[in-house]
Amino acid sequence: MSVIKPFRALRPVSGKAQDIACVPYDVIYDSEVRSTIEENPHSFLRVTRPEGEFPAGEKPSDEQIFVKSRENLEEFINKNLLAQDVEAAIYIYRLTDGNHSQTGVVACCSVDEYEQDLIKKHEKTRPAKVEDRTNHILALNAQTGLIFLAFRNTDKIRKLIAETVQTAPLYDFACPKSIKNTVWRVGKTEELVAAFTAVPALYIADGHHRAESANLARKKMREQNPDHTGEEEYNFVMAGIFPAEDLKILAYNRVVKDLNGLTEEEFLQQLSENFIVSESGEKEPAERGNFCIYLSGKWFHLRFAVDFIREPDAIERLDVSILQKYVLTPILGVDDPRTNERISFVGGARGVEELEKMVDEGAGKVAFSMFPTTMDDLFAVSDMNEIMPPKSTWFEPKLKDGLLVHLI
Repeated sequence: MSVIKPFRALRPVSGKAQDIACVPYDVIYDSEVRSTIEENPHSFLRVTRPEGEFPAGEKPSDEQIFVKSRENLEEFINKNLLAQDVEAAIYIYRLTDGNHSQTGVVACCSVDEYEQDLIKKHEKTRPAKVEDRTNHILALNAQTGLIFLAFRNTDKIRKLIAETVQTAPLYDFACPKSIKNTVWRVGKTEELVAAFTAVPALYIADGHHRAESANLARKKMREQNPDHTGEEEYNFVMAGIFPAEDLKILAYNRVVKDLNGLTEEEFLQQLSENFIVSESGEKEPAERGNFCIYLSGKWFHLRFAVDFIREPDAIERLDVSILQKYVLTPILGVDDPRTNERISFVGGARGVEELEKMVDEGAGKVAFSMFPTTMDDLFAVSDMNEIMPPKSTWFEPKLKDGLLVHLI
């Protein structure tokens, strides 16, 4: 069973949601943070990425950043840009991007279930990033962004969501790139809470670092609370919970800075040992087991040509695993993509044009355009209690920060 819990959201007052809502803290470049804040002083990036308010060239300490974040959140509240709901509720959140639409539930989930792997993971986390977000939660006494969870839908949950979206929404607006955000409030939550008890597990689609940060923040707050009961708000973490049938995964592409001492001819020759290599105008692979690479202004198509001795497991058959095992590690010397500074990752939403730009401008020597991982892949790996290679999935559209905040 899966536990969800209503909460009293801190959220934008009427008419302010479009100004306040912003992209997640970790999908925007530093320069974009600064320009966004300068153009829109109501952007919630002032809370999630306040370093963008410090003078250009200045390097504030972590403590200064967290103090500024807290001050900005208090400013939003004191200026009546954000207000907390009087009664606890669950929220329905829909994102629409062209012909694609996904509608899910925003509620709090149990940190205990996360620790017990009932909320299933598929990625490792980086300690420095977890520490940063843990300290952000503790500085604000708030969770400011949604963990993105997926689940296998049920008829009952589908029916309850469908009934709610027939009512008047709290917010309904389009943001940059024409992504429409619509939020409804569910005051009578008992049926939804009960319906989720029939869901055997929730899966982290995106937000492993936020989830682990909420877990560590809970541990620290529990240690400081001699009257801990387990019912405190810090025992729960805010999440957007979406049916897998609605979700769209884009490719998570790779760029490597150099050819590890090889000439281009030597690199292509080594690729041909495990791939069929051909020059091609194709920039995005049409099916799994295929890759497109950009090198010196030309696109090449790679088709994996290794016969497995046995049926590969859910991890081995991932394209990101194939690329890592047969190209990145043995040929390019990128042994650990989580820590190796010679590799960069480019979310599919930025398009292959970003790959061409990086290579053409010298930020990388070779770029790899990937076929997207699927939801079935994610579920299979998670159900094995295994871990995917880093940066295996890029979900789009991204859930907005600032629309709903969980005070702990």
